[in-house]
Amino acid sequence: MRVHYPRTPHLPWSPGATPDDVRAGDLSGLRGREVVVTEKLDGENTTLYADGLHARSLDSAHHPSRAWVKGLQGRIGGRIPAGWRVCGENMYARHSIAYQGLESWFYGFSAWDGDRCLDWDRTVAFLRGLGVPVPPVLWRGVFDERALRGLRLDPERQEGYVVRAVEGFAREEFAGRVAKWVRPQHVRTDTHWMHAAVVPNVLGPAAALWSVRSGADPDVDALLSAVGLPGAEAGCVASEAAAGAEAGRVAPEAVAGGEAGRVVPEAVAEVSARLDAIGRCGDARLAGVLAVALHAVPRARLAARLAGPLGMGPARRVADLVGLHGALHRPYPDEERRAGLGRMALAADLGVLHAVAAAVPAGHADDQAREQVEWSALHAEDAGLLGPEPLEPLRDGLREALSGLGAQAAERCWAEARDSWARGRIATVEEAVAATWRWRSRPFPRLVQLIGPSGSGKSTFAAGLPGVDAYLSLDDLRQARGARADQRANREVLGEGLDRLDAALAAGGTVVWDATSLNQHQRSLVHAVARRRDALTTHAVALVEEDELHRRNARRDHPVPSHVLVAQARRFVPPYPGQAHRTWYVGASGTVDDVDGTLDGAEA
Repeated sequence: MRVHYPRTPHLPWSPGATPDDVRAGDLSGLRGREVVVTEKLDGENTTLYADGLHARSLDSAHHPSRAWVKGLQGRIGGRIPAGWRVCGENMYARHSIAYQGLESWFYGFSAWDGDRCLDWDRTVAFLRGLGVPVPPVLWRGVFDERALRGLRLDPERQEGYVVRAVEGFAREEFAGRVAKWVRPQHVRTDTHWMHAAVVPNVLGPAAALWSVRSGADPDVDALLSAVGLPGAEAGCVASEAAAGAEAGRVAPEAVAGGEAGRVVPEAVAEVSARLDAIGRCGDARLAGVLAVALHAVPRARLAARLAGPLGMGPARRVADLVGLHGALHRPYPDEERRAGLGRMALAADLGVLHAVAAAVPAGHADDQAREQVEWSALHAEDAGLLGPEPLEPLRDGLREALSGLGAQAAERCWAEARDSWARGRIATVEEAVAATWRWRSRPFPRLVQLIGPSGSGKSTFAAGLPGVDAYLSLDDLRQARGARADQRANREVLGEGLDRLDAALAAGGTVVWDATSLNQHQRSLVHAVARRRDALTTHAVALVEEDELHRRNARRDHPVPSHVLVAQARRFVPPYPGQAHRTWYVGASGTVDDVDGTLDGAEA
């Protein structure tokens, strides 16, 4: 059934309202509620269904400006549930505002399940999964008329804004939950756009990312340009990594496959087809395509570089696919494969990971590598690990079962449960509840292990952590011996630090371990102490681009030599999800931009 999109009432202070427009005389449906304010885009109101679309008029006829959005509906319609609809703005044709740098020619602003509008956060997640962006968010908070009246827009480039309740609402409540502000004289052309020549609005670099998310064939050059790693630079970085690996300076996982420095269009096309075959879309599809396109770039460098254009969560997922996929090319003992795949499932979507591994060239051993990937996929499918969220039923059930616990105890129980699940020891919620009883009331210490090269902001981040009972810095221990830059007594300094860590954890509370901890061996020494004291361990991984590390290092009171910093960046192998109970990913701003291992499953 087709549904006409309701008319949105104007806010009382909207200067663009005409005598024919609907006005919101009563704002009681918004007052006291959390609202989100998005930019009102100057396009054509359009509704998409599983089996078609229409503009505001249910019988809207063909128009050249609607051809692109029809193609989009053809790609994503199969992922819109029956009875649902997506409402948004078709931005293909220029109306009164000539847009530059659009993320897409279609922006979604609401999703409906029958006569109910989804809440805003669920709407954003659903649309992102389809590969559809939402309009820019200008403000969010409890409805505040003064704050909304104070919003300043550029009337030459912005038509207005829309205020809607964050919570979901029924169709009959629409007039009280949604309102708009429109610039004065918002139509500023003499000829209606439908009767003039179609002039497309201009897409920006990010459009290549949304195109892949929505299921379109990837434009590799545009994709690499969008993430700031054009082909030539990506090849240079990859070749540098390959040379470093040959010289023993870079971990082998930094060079995945045998085609370092070369983006193979056929491989990108293959992974796209494989991802489509298993129904991966949105960020999962983009991550798989990018992982193949950038499979030879060092993982730590890749995560830091992609955090800007993608956000920390998608960036580190791409990097983890790059780091892990090569393991599927190699033989693995079948009796240990289930546990190995379980651990991998904590760090990556195994469906996407196998698609990447199958598509990435593996050099001279390509045929044998593909056989290993296919064999691994059979084992993963048999174990029920190839779905996008194999842990979600366990998480949902345990969240409900542990709802009365304190946050720290619940997080610890979840961490232990998912580790047991990865090892194949438990499968059901009941088994998870039984396996985690000891941490529900028993106190345990907490360890935050800082990880990252010098200058990545670890100490600054730790200084802002609340409730720290003990802070252990290897630099401070060196300073107490005479000089913080003196590396000659590293073995003794490390031994002293580990002894102090053991004593601090034995005393209880929260302990911070401040050292570079660049590789898994260095981290394992700390983990051994934490396990002995039954501590809840959190990795705080600082991911900062190398150029920024050098800029910060130059301003430090105690800078490290430049060649040392270069060597640290090359040796840095970030931990994977699941190698600690929880992981915090700290970006260049010094804030936690993404998390892994939380019971609520939410990213920061």
